Amino acid sequence: MPFAPGHPTWQAARLALGTASALGLARFAYGLLLPAMRADLHWSLGEAGAMNTANGLGYLLGALVTAAVVRRFGTAATFRWGMVLVAVALAATAVSESYPALLAARTVAGAAGAAVFVTGGVIASRLAARAASGTPVTVYFAGAGLGIAVSGVTIPLVADHWRLAWAGLGLAAAVAALVSWTAANVSGKEPPAETGRARVRPLLGVALAYLLFATGYITYITFLSAYLAEHHASTGQVVLTWAALGLAVVAAPALWSRPTATWPGTRALAVLLGALACGAALPLVAPAPPVILASAVVYGATFMGVPAAVTTLIRSATPPDGWTATLSAFTIVFAAGQTVGPWLAGLVADHTSTGATVAWTATLCAAAALIAMASGQGPRSASANRHRRQPG
Repeated sequence: MPFAPGHPTWQAARLALGTASALGLARFAYGLLLPAMRADLHWSLGEAGAMNTANGLGYLLGALVTAAVVRRFGTAATFRWGMVLVAVALAATAVSESYPALLAARTVAGAAGAAVFVTGGVIASRLAARAASGTPVTVYFAGAGLGIAVSGVTIPLVADHWRLAWAGLGLAAAVAALVSWTAANVSGKEPPAETGRARVRPLLGVALAYLLFATGYITYITFLSAYLAEHHASTGQVVLTWAALGLAVVAAPALWSRPTATWPGTRALAVLLGALACGAALPLVAPAPPVILASAVVYGATFMGVPAAVTTLIRSATPPDGWTATLSAFTIVFAAGQTVGPWLAGLVADHTSTGATVAWTATLCAAAALIAMASGQGPRSASANRHRRQPG
C-alpha cells in the first residue's frame, strides 16, 4: 500500500511537511498578509515586493551554503534544524513592525527554507530510487500545497491582526518540524555521496528555464491577495481562492507523477510551464471571480510540479554523488530569480496596477516553456535508463 507506514511514499508525505513549512508557510503565506501589513505599515507595492525579495535573498544565501553545511553535519540534520530555524524566523516576524527587523526575519526564513528545500529534495530522490518510482519526489513538493491551503483557510480570518497570524504560522511550522523529524532518514547511515560536484552544464537549458520560472511564478502568489483586494473580493472569495490553490498543489502528484517520471527529456517541464503561463493569464482575459478561481486552480496544479520535474531531470542526468551539489546549484538559480522577481514586478505594478504582476508571471513562464521545449531530450534518456536499473 503506497501510504502504509514504512513505505517510501508515506515517508515522503511526512517529509513533505518540509515544503509545507519552508514554502507554504514561510514564503507563500506572506501574500495573504501583504494587504494588512501594507495598510498598517504604509508600504508601497515596491516595498511590499522587497519584503519577499529579502526572503528570496535569504533563500539564495541558504542555497549557496547548503552543500557545505551538509558536508559538515549531514543531510538529515540539515533538514531537521532548518525546519526548526524556519519556525523561529516565522515567530520572530510577529515581534516587531520595524521594516529592517522584518526584512531580517524574512531573510532568515528564506535561508533556512533553502536548506530544507534542497536536503528534502535529496532525501525524496533517495526514496524515489528505493521505490523505483517518481512519486516520492512529486509528493514531497506537493507539501507546499498543504501549507498554502492551511494558510488560505485561516489567515484571512485574522489577517487584520497580522502579528497574531505570524505567531500562528510559527507554531504551525514548529509542529511540522516535530512531525517530519523522523522522516529525514532513508537508511541508518549517511551515504558517501555528499562530496560530489555540481553538474549543471548538461542541463543549461533547464537552468535558464528554471531561472525565468523562478522570476515569474513568485509574483503571482506574492500579489494574489493584493490583486483580489484591488478587485474588491470578499473574505469568502479570498479564502476560497487560496484554499483551492493549495488543494490543487496537493492534488498535483496525481496529475504529474507519471508524466514527470516517464515522458522523455524536458517534455513534462515544458508542458508544466506552458500550463502555468496559461493559468496565470486567465485573469487578464476576465477578472471575474470564477475566472480568478480557475486561474488559481491551474496555477496550483502546475507550479510545484516544475521543481519536481527539474529534480527528476537532475536525478536522471547526474549520478547520486552529485545530487546534493547539483540541486544546490539549481536552487541558487531558483533563488536568484525569485529574489529579483517580486521587487521588479512590484515596481512595475506601482506605475500600472496589480494586473501587471499577473502578466509578469504569464510572460516569463511562457518564455521558460519555450526554452524548455527547445532544450529537447538533453542527456536524460541514457542517464535515466542507467538510474532506473539501479536496485531500489
